[in-house]
Amino acid sequence: MNVRVFGPGCANCRRLEAAAREALDALQLPYELTKVESLPDIVAAGVLRTPALEIDGRMVLQGRVPGVTEMRHIFEQAWAAEARHSG
Repeated sequence: MNVRVFGPGCANCRRLEAAAREALDALQLPYELTKVESLPDIVAAGVLRTPALEIDGRMVLQGRVPGVTEMRHIFEQAWAAEARHSG
């Protein structure tokens, strides 16, 4: 699972990255997480509000930091969708 966290490095961006890592680790899902802090790269990805979260090329969250429980749910749904498409 390829995960990208978009944000200029603010406190909310760091919280989103930490929550994403915690949720993914708890679910024991294989992942690669990249942090995108460059404003031109953020804009090029179509992000309108930071922090933002992209999973496997699909933007799933913008402008807020969900709790770990909601993050787990987001990743579970993405993992299930990936399994349906690859199976």
